[in-house]
Amino acid sequence: MKYKEMSAEQRKTEFDKVSAELEAWKAKGLKLNMARGKPGRAQLELVSDLLTVLSDPAECVDEGVEARNYGELSGVPSAKALFAEILGCRSEQVFIGGNSSLQLMYDTIAKAYTNGLLHSERPWCREEHIKWLCPAPGYDRHFKVTQNFGFEMITIPMTETGPNMDLVEQLIADPTVKGMWNVPKYSNPDGIIYSAETIERIAKMKPAAPDFLLMWDNAYCVHEFEGDYMPFPDILSECAKYGNADMVFEFASTSKITFPGAGVAVFACSEANMAHMEKLIGIQAISFDKINQLRHVKYLKDKATTLALMKKHAAILAPKFKMVTGMLEREIAPLGLATWHEPKGGYFVSVNTLPGLAKRTLALCKEAGVVMTGAGATFPYGVDPKDCNIRVAPSLPPVEELEQAMEVFCCCLKLAALEQLK
Repeated sequence: MKYKEMSAEQRKTEFDKVSAELEAWKAKGLKLNMARGKPGRAQLELVSDLLTVLSDPAECVDEGVEARNYGELSGVPSAKALFAEILGCRSEQVFIGGNSSLQLMYDTIAKAYTNGLLHSERPWCREEHIKWLCPAPGYDRHFKVTQNFGFEMITIPMTETGPNMDLVEQLIADPTVKGMWNVPKYSNPDGIIYSAETIERIAKMKPAAPDFLLMWDNAYCVHEFEGDYMPFPDILSECAKYGNADMVFEFASTSKITFPGAGVAVFACSEANMAHMEKLIGIQAISFDKINQLRHVKYLKDKATTLALMKKHAAILAPKFKMVTGMLEREIAPLGLATWHEPKGGYFVSVNTLPGLAKRTLALCKEAGVVMTGAGATFPYGVDPKDCNIRVAPSLPPVEELEQAMEVFCCCLKLAALEQLK
């Protein structure tokens, strides 16, 4: 029976029962962490061969490029070709950076701020006011980047097919709107896949700002954990089709393919943008870690081999996600306390509680030794207007720990709801 349909006496009985259950969990002294979407140990062990795949100095020459020396700012040819195949673009559109795509994203906006983009009238630091579109629920670290530069962030509600494009198309008529975040495939945290119509509407946008920056974070481009690989449109060619070749920067990395702290990150953009960015990046760096680039090329080989590896990751991840959604279905659905998305890939389950329950639920979880992403983190400025969205990250804990954490979570959500109904 749904809590709202219970009598006061029934709710009192349920409150006493759930309170006792939470006290029992507290007594166990748990220390469980589901705060971030980190690959688990089994996934790290899966790719341990990467550590020794490159051992012969003769293998450090790539199409005449000596990877052990300075040079080749945008990356070795074989690495550019590998990521071009994975993303569906051309090698000359790919820039290979360090281990962090977030760093590349930050740096792209920083370059716009200090120097301006290809079509900027002036550096963004000389603009009186900058607005930025933020599909939400979204990735908290994206929002922190644009908040750091003082941009006014505007929440764009997410739909089942991507951001609300009617609102986006209305807002980009304002020349102070300079850009938009996107996680187009298995969005963080909802796991939503942008529809073909949404992608087309984004690609053909005509913003009033000539230097509008479409930040396309394709973090989960090959990260299915249920079903076969789902092909996805190349946003660079889609934008070029509508005369917007210079509007978009696409980002990806191997953070959840190989090692999160020692992977390879890339951005892809038009050749004109590439020339502009290489001039600016060339001031701060001579080259990135080409040895690591070659190590990844030798290990991943091509898109087919990469997808085969992702199937192995999926075999580890899928049971964790099924356990999470299965427990929510069993413990929470009958009570009418929340809804959630059931993603087919990516790294998160997005739970939307009844309004006003997220902060209290997570506070109770913390008391019981379960750490999760903070309430509000999935919205600009860390403010969830309905206090309802909770991002569950199932990937790191072993299944047995994850099961305990989810039992605690369900208990805490129940108690928060019963407290609210008192």
